[in-house]
Amino acid sequence: MPTLFHVLPIVCPLLFLAGFADSIAGGGGTISVPSALLAGIPIHTVYGTNKFAMSFGTLTSVIQYGRSGNIGWRVALWAAAGALVGSPLGALLAMRLSEKYLSYCLMVLLPAAAVFLSLNKSFGQAPKPRHRTPRQEAVISILIGFVVGAYDGFFGPGAGTFYMLLFCSLLGTDLVQASGNAKVVNLASNAGALIAYIAGGTVWFAAGIPMALCTIAGNFLGSRLAIKNGARFIRPIMAVMILLMLGKLVIDLF
Repeated sequence: MPTLFHVLPIVCPLLFLAGFADSIAGGGGTISVPSALLAGIPIHTVYGTNKFAMSFGTLTSVIQYGRSGNIGWRVALWAAAGALVGSPLGALLAMRLSEKYLSYCLMVLLPAAAVFLSLNKSFGQAPKPRHRTPRQEAVISILIGFVVGAYDGFFGPGAGTFYMLLFCSLLGTDLVQASGNAKVVNLASNAGALIAYIAGGTVWFAAGIPMALCTIAGNFLGSRLAIKNGARFIRPIMAVMILLMLGKLVIDLF
């Protein structure tokens, strides 16, 4: 195990950046996990410690979005319920299937999403009600949570970004509320995973606590800026995070 004096100067600035990006557009794990590996933390400890740190950052974002009224609690909680079912099923599926098949699909979907965001300047700019009944809204929310939660359990990178895209596309929320909703769902799934990691002894608390403080600071600043500046601020960061996820995907495959 590397020393804290070696680890913290590397991971703390990058965890701040991961929290900042994640609070706005999702995909923070694309930055936080490689940074922990770069610092020499063993891989079995990376996932538990990263989940510990990012969970506190996500909680910070939930508080900020909630206080500003940018969480649709009914949608978010239904989606969280779906994610809590989908995530463990995705994890079970990952034990039986190769991730490379999903990786190939994502190599098509991620560039398409980045191009879509670049070309559709009005996407998520303002709410576009879909005139759903409460029952239809609940069903769609549960399905969003279940499908993306299963993806998160199976593969993971960018689940928050996919939540945002689907909340906007299928339920007509603006990007600010979609980001707030996504943080609630992420928090629910993170809490479940974190309990398992703590029970398994894979959280390095000595590093995880300062890492958590950095993600809290990043999430606080990022969510404040997203709430203040809206979709015109969120959309380009989403496109950048999608491209970062694509780059990591290509590197991991080849």
